[in-house]
Amino acid sequence: MRALARLARRPGTLKRILNLYSPYLGAGIRVQHIADDFSHIRVAMGLHWYNRNYVGTQFGGSLYSMTDPFMMLMLMRRLGNDYIVWDKSAHIDFVRPGTGAVSAEFRLDDDTLEAIRNATANGEKHLPQWCIDIKDSGGETVARVTKTLYVRRKPAAD
Repeated sequence: MRALARLARRPGTLKRILNLYSPYLGAGIRVQHIADDFSHIRVAMGLHWYNRNYVGTQFGGSLYSMTDPFMMLMLMRRLGNDYIVWDKSAHIDFVRPGTGAVSAEFRLDDDTLEAIRNATANGEKHLPQWCIDIKDSGGETVARVTKTLYVRRKPAAD
């Protein structure tokens, strides 16, 4: 298990593992890109018979699955082992029906990373939020997911 965790630290390996992860396979979710520094991830999902809802559009659970757990993974990788990072909450707003392929992009810039480090420097918890738009092939927003993460610096070992 530790060897797998070590391997998954490489963007290409993590991408392959996630693309073989059965919930993503079953929903048709594909990780298309993970930046070498984990600052950007792109995920896509086509519309197939196995991820359509009753009315023939993208299943809401699959749309949400596209966004989980990418911000947490990015933050864990970029902050390093001195931090505790958990998904705390999420909210999804379905804007329009997904009638074809959709995609989502996740970005974690250096300024946001520094703000999180500053907010947690004294051991305080911090609850940063991100809004992720899931867009169709025409660039129209299909759903908007608001993710809240829990971040705290680990106590120093004595």
